Amino acid sequence: MLHENLLSVIGNTPLVKVKFDCPGQIFAKLEYLNPGGSVKDRSALFMIEEAERKGILKPGGTIIDASSGNQGIAVAMIGKIKGYKVIITVSEKISKEKMDTLRAYGAQLVICPSTEFVTDPQSYHSQAVEIHKNTPNSFMPNQYFNLSNSLAHYTLLGPEIWKQTNGKITHFFAAAGTGGTVSGAGKYLKEQNPQIKVIAFDSVNSFRATNGNPKPYKLEGIGVDFDSPVLNKSIIDEFIGVTDDDSIAMLKTLAQEHGLLVGPSSGAVACGVAQYAKKLKPNDLAVMIFGDSGRAYLTKNFYSVSPENSTLINPVKKVKQTEQSF
Repeated sequence: MLHENLLSVIGNTPLVKVKFDCPGQIFAKLEYLNPGGSVKDRSALFMIEEAERKGILKPGGTIIDASSGNQGIAVAMIGKIKGYKVIITVSEKISKEKMDTLRAYGAQLVICPSTEFVTDPQSYHSQAVEIHKNTPNSFMPNQYFNLSNSLAHYTLLGPEIWKQTNGKITHFFAAAGTGGTVSGAGKYLKEQNPQIKVIAFDSVNSFRATNGNPKPYKLEGIGVDFDSPVLNKSIIDEFIGVTDDDSIAMLKTLAQEHGLLVGPSSGAVACGVAQYAKKLKPNDLAVMIFGDSGRAYLTKNFYSVSPENSTLINPVKKVKQTEQSF
């Protein structure tokens, strides 16, 4: 199939079975195979094109957003294809690979200190809002508070999963960050079959999990760190808390036993699914979202192996050359 540009390639990512020790079937939706490398390609494109249709984003304009990395990368890729200037504010805790990727797309990067609360004037979200206010002809998708974030996944991701599973899906698993993915796709799936269970995974140290007393955590792309209308708790049947250590340990298992090199939020999802899996019945079909690739986090050493396995000693010995020719 021939495509006019990358935008028409977004979506239609595969479902791949992951063999967990459980009675039911579990499939991973490989969202890292989107052209920008994550599930955020969907929401970024949806919000940008919605703003264009409404006349909010005009030719020659600037797109500004706050991101833990993937939304910013998607915005930068799409913005450059469409000819916009892009400014992305990020927390200092994001990976070097994500920062380098944003720069590679030509986005202007604003690195902000890591803060406990999104309302902190120094937070990457507050800084994005301030830059937006002071930049003429600019648009801020504002993924953390824009209901079009979840609408994107309701419109695109949910129907795709329903179609790919021929309506047989019984459980939907996704990380909760902004809440857009789990809320949007989950809402669509429940409208098709109210019996589908929607399970969200959250860091045990997040704002939501600690009742407003968050603690630092290493995971990226996951963690409900503020109250937002984007997260529709009414359609979520259960929240499951995950820890840094367990999620990061799962990353190694996925890569080295299943060949799935995925990011921390995917490790957290797989970790939570492993906890939940024994509840599944033989006829159950579960789908879990793998939001991005592990290639964006290699310098964080989440996938490190033991020293004895990391270096291959060349077994080839030099053979003394003889006069015999071959």
